[in-house]
Formats: sequence, C-alpha cells, structure tokens
Amino acid sequence: MDLSESGERQISWAARSMPVLTAIGERFALERPLDGLRIAACLHVTAETAVLLGALKAGGAQIALAASNPLSTQDDVAEALRAYGIGVHARAGVDRATYYRHIHQALDLAPDLVLDDGCDLVNILHTERTDLLDGVSGGCEETTTGIIRLRQMAAEDALRFPVVAVNDTRTKRMFDNRYGTGQSTLDGIMRATNTMLAGRVVVVAGFGFCGRGVAERAKGFGARVIVTEIDAVKALDATLQGYEVRPMAQAALLGDLFVTATGNRDVVGAEHLAVMKDGAILANAGHFDVEIDVRALDELADEVHRGVRPNTDEYVMSDGRRLLLLAEGRLVNLTAAEGHPAAVMDLSFSAQALAVQWLAAERASLAPGVYDVPERIDQEVARLKLAAAGIGIDLLTAEQEDYLHSWRLGS
Repeated sequence: MDLSESGERQISWAARSMPVLTAIGERFALERPLDGLRIAACLHVTAETAVLLGALKAGGAQIALAASNPLSTQDDVAEALRAYGIGVHARAGVDRATYYRHIHQALDLAPDLVLDDGCDLVNILHTERTDLLDGVSGGCEETTTGIIRLRQMAAEDALRFPVVAVNDTRTKRMFDNRYGTGQSTLDGIMRATNTMLAGRVVVVAGFGFCGRGVAERAKGFGARVIVTEIDAVKALDATLQGYEVRPMAQAALLGDLFVTATGNRDVVGAEHLAVMKDGAILANAGHFDVEIDVRALDELADEVHRGVRPNTDEYVMSDGRRLLLLAEGRLVNLTAAEGHPAAVMDLSFSAQALAVQWLAAERASLAPGVYDVPERIDQEVARLKLAAAGIGIDLLTAEQEDYLHSWRLGS
C-alpha cells in the first residue's frame, strides 16, 4: 500500500480509542466555530495528532503542521494528512536545520492561532518571524517544557499574545503526563533494550506528574526506584510514597536505568556519566534532548557504536565501561515506541480542541499572557470520557449546592 493509505489506517485505528475527540469533531463539523481561521501547529506528527487536526479542520480551520520532534514523525500519517488537505512540513529523522526550516514553512501560512508542543514555534515567532506577530491572536501549549518557557516570556513581558496552558489541566496532568508517560516511556525502553526491570535499580529524575508515572510503572515491574529532585515538597512526597530519594551524584553510582523527566538541561551531566555502572541505560522522557548531556557523553567516550539495537547507541568509556543511550537522548516514548496510547491522547487533544474553540471566541478580549484552560472545559472532557466508558457519577442535590455556596449554614 502507498504511504497515505497506510497512514489512513493508522489514523482510523487511533480514532477507535478517541471517542470524545471524535464527538467534538462531529459537533465542530456542524457548528463550524473555526471558519476562516489559519492555524500553524508544531506537534508530534502521529496518528493521534491527526485525529485532533481532523477535528479542527472539520470546524473550518486551515492548518499547516510542522513536527515538534523529527524522530517521532510517522511519515505515513504525514502523507495521509496531506491527502486530507493539511499542509504538512515534516519528515522522520531530519537534521536540526531542516527541523527548523519546517517550522518556518508552517509559519508561512501567516497564522491567526498557533498550537505548540515545546514552545519552539512560539520562540521562532518572537525572534525570527516577528513580522507575523501582529496577526497572531492566540495559541495553545501542550507540554510542561513549553509552559516553563512561556511563563518566563510572560514574566519578562516578552510574550505578545495570549497562550492557553493546555498541559496544566487536571485531566492532562493526571491521564496524559502520569499514566500516559509512565506506560509509554517504559514501553520505549523495553522495545529498545528488551531489559528486565525486576530487581534492577531505576533512577527517575524529577517527581512531577511525568516522573511520578514512570516511577509507579517501574515499581510495578519490580524495580527498586530512586527519585532525584530539586523541589523539597516533591521529594517529601516521593519519600512518603516509599521511594528512595537521593541527589543524582549518589544515584549515579547505583542506577541500572536512568530516566529523566524534568524539563531542564544537564540533569545527567559529565560528572554523573563518569561514575555510572558498566551497562547503565540512559533514557529521556522530557520534551527536549538536553536533559542528558549527550555532548559530554560523546567527549567521554573512546568509541561509539551506533545502532547496537534499534534506537540504542553504545558509548565505550576509556575504562571499558559501556553506557547505552536510547533515542539519541530524545523522547524515548515517541522515538523507540509509539507514544501515549490513543485513549490517553483522547483527553489531551479533546481539551486542546475545546481550548482552541474557546480561544477563537475570546481572543479579542485577552491580553498577552499564559492562561489556564477554563475549568468547565476540563470538567466537560472528563464527563465525556466517563460517559464513553459507561461510567456514571453522582450529582449534587439542591440542598448540597446550597450548603457548598453558603457560609451562613452551620456544621
């Protein structure tokens, strides 16, 4: 079969597990809330993303898409999207220069709204394509790393339009970051290495929602989990959940597998690489390939054996130790595996679609800055997901509503 046919099959398969987003797309097709809007997106080019873009296009939007990670791009899905009338500027495995050229090509659409996953597109708008800024009236950000960058831009009064922090919804953090990242990260590690986790020491850097999910899944496989943190409250939380908490300098001596999930750079640095065990595995679950210092790893190694297994490179140190880097230090779950299950992305992308609809309606009244997704959208997504699963919940009685909204009633 040709690429577009293969991609269409992948998209149809994903849509089976995305009933909420499918229903939103059907409503969008009737209401056309995005008619006439141009949207430039920088997202992972996967089947699940295709379902989201299909819903937005059904709502009337014209869309141009670039990849937020060249190693996660599914070429057959990209071809299917092109056949569907979406401008796709992405190809699997491109170099850094081509990656950024693709983002520029997506921006050539002169967008009204932008969708970002990691803030690269928004960053380029504010540094290299400032001629387009006056036409951009809003955006959405999908991941923790991007939100960190956007909040810093807002703090410095550098952000020129309102951006909705889709990543920060309760449903996204719980379902996507915690359960999705936990499962898909270990899926990628196991596909790349076929390693056994039971009895091994797994070091998880960062105990946010993503790190928490990885730690839980690794513990479930029988691993001894060590958590590293810079946040005292999160470190205390990890301790009370039964995890061992240590600084990375100590954990580096003990770990068999290291997984970074912090949104920061050089979490695993040269000083840690220098003391790791022979055979230690290095994987990154954060958005950018900066959490593991790959440049230091290159400098420390006497030999590098590429592709000893799919998505696995072996670095041989001067003392004979071998360190295994997965997915070139990029997102291991989207490079060595297929990313989150479609059922997980159903929630995240449903919130994204509804946030785009809200932003399209409200953008004229919003000042530049980072905005939370309205709580009613988060609740609607969770309610629709429960309904699709055939799960019911209680409703407040009138008396209970009165009790919650009155301070005059006693105990």
